[in-house]
Amino acid sequence: MSGDDVLQRALECLPHGPEFRFLDRLTELDPGRSGRGEYLVRGDEPWLRGHFPGDPLVPGVLLVEAAAQLAGVVAQSDPQTPPLPGLKLAALRGVKFLGAVRPGEVVRLEARITGRFGPLLQARAEAFVGDAQVLSAELTLAGTA
Repeated sequence: MSGDDVLQRALECLPHGPEFRFLDRLTELDPGRSGRGEYLVRGDEPWLRGHFPGDPLVPGVLLVEAAAQLAGVVAQSDPQTPPLPGLKLAALRGVKFLGAVRPGEVVRLEARITGRFGPLLQARAEAFVGDAQVLSAELTLAGTA
């Protein structure tokens, strides 16, 4: 199965519609453990018009969402554990925004599952533009058991 097929299957397990997905492709996947992916900020996203006019940049909360979506893809791809229905971002810790992301840039995302407790998942995530780290966060995702 190709990386695009794995991504598509995993994305179908997430509760987001296509218009609110911030993950274009997987570049690496260790199912249930870790993954890397990318999101291209095309520049035509409607939210960029207002954040900020004349100097658009990706809102930090959407960087967190992109990281959470990658963590969800990693978690939902675990061959040992069935996908959790309704998996959603439930908590954040230690979130640091370390740089800005602008139209035309590719956000490289990394996520590692650090713990599983029934329907709760802990993950560590980072985002980069080129070699510059722009996000660091600890995430908790929750599904229904």
